[in-house]
Amino acid sequence: MKRILIACGNGIATSTVVATKVKEYLTSQGVQVDTTQTKLMEVPSKVQDYDLLITTGEFEGQTGDVPVVKGMPILIGMGAEQTMEEILNYVK
Repeated sequence: MKRILIACGNGIATSTVVATKVKEYLTSQGVQVDTTQTKLMEVPSKVQDYDLLITTGEFEGQTGDVPVVKGMPILIGMGAEQTMEEILNYVK
């Protein structure tokens, strides 16, 4: 099972929305994932344990080999489908 870290400013509001939508989409595609929400400032100390990082805010930190997807399109709806496909490609 792939693990996805989802980060927003406070690790509560927007990351919850994105986590829910991502999990629903991936489940509909037959992919089971485990999602964890966190604050953007906590990403550097946590990201190494995950297969993918999705952010809803500006993040310029280091993630090692963990790919990063900008999750704002999932919140606003514009470009959400392409973003979901990008996420799917990373976790397949």
